[in-house]
This record gives sequence, structure tokens and C-alpha cells, in this order.
Amino acid sequence: MDFLAQLATGFIGLFQAGGETFVGLVTGILPLLIVLMTAVNSLIKIIGEDRVERAAKFSSKNFILRYTVLPVLAMFFLTNPMAYTFGRFVEEKHKAAFYDSAVSFCHPITGLFPHANPGELFVYLGIAAGLTTLGLPLGDLAVRYFIAGVLVILLRGIVTERIYAVMASKKENAEVK
Repeated sequence: MDFLAQLATGFIGLFQAGGETFVGLVTGILPLLIVLMTAVNSLIKIIGEDRVERAAKFSSKNFILRYTVLPVLAMFFLTNPMAYTFGRFVEEKHKAAFYDSAVSFCHPITGLFPHANPGELFVYLGIAAGLTTLGLPLGDLAVRYFIAGVLVILLRGIVTERIYAVMASKKENAEVK
């Protein structure tokens, strides 16, 4: 009988812990995300959607900008998953590489701009909790994570663009035969 009582207590305890976590999110991160999303949407309206789109088109012309600035702007302004719609500004042959860059930036942006991808925030907050426990600052982690992310998305974009070009040329050669 004690076993069943302990099992029932543990079962209810699981839901109590879930409820406490939920309340922590509602009073902690959710208001922050709502305010950040409102601020970003306001910024887009202030700047003008047409200007944001022009900046995106300009960024798609150069490969460095295409795989650094464009994905960063897309994730910051449109957030995940809408960021991938910035792919409409790149040529067809660059779409796969742009997508690879943008999707690879979902994690690194969360430390500085959690509104961009709240779904990834749990991973960052897990790492941040460990650093906080050790008494280390989170700002350094967020900035380094962001910079490393920009370098990684540039490399991934270049490599994916090259892979796509090789595969497209093989397909083209196969169709000619």
C-alpha cells in the first residue's frame, strides 16, 4: 500500500512541478517576449516595411551579406518561422543556402534577442542556469554565442551554395545526355 501511495504522490508531484514551471514562465519570460515582439513590430512600422524589404534585397546581392546580414535581419525582424520568407529576396540558386544560414541562426540569436525564437530559449536558459550557478555573467555568453553564430551561418551558407552548384551542374549534365 505504501508503494501505491508513494506512486500517487510522485505522480501528482510531477504535475505540481509542471505547474510551478508554467507559472514561472507566465510571470517571467512571457511578458518579456510579448514586449520584445511588440517593440520589433513597432520598429518595423516606424522604419517602414518597404525600407526593411529594400535592405533585404540589397543584402541578397553579395554572398557575405546574403549569409550574415540577411539571415540576422530576417530572424530579428520576422522571427522563426517567418524569417525564411526573406528567401524571396535571393535568387533561386541561393535559396537553399539562405535557408541553411537562417535556420542555423535560430539558436545563437536567442541570448541577445529572445523574441526571435522563443522555442529555442529553453536550451539557452538551460546553459544560462549553469553559468548563473557558477556565478558567471550571461552577457558575455550571449555576445559570443551571437558572433559565433554569424560566423557559422556564413560558412554554412558558402558551403551549401557550393554543394547546390555542384549538384545542379550534375543534374544539368545528366539532362543533356
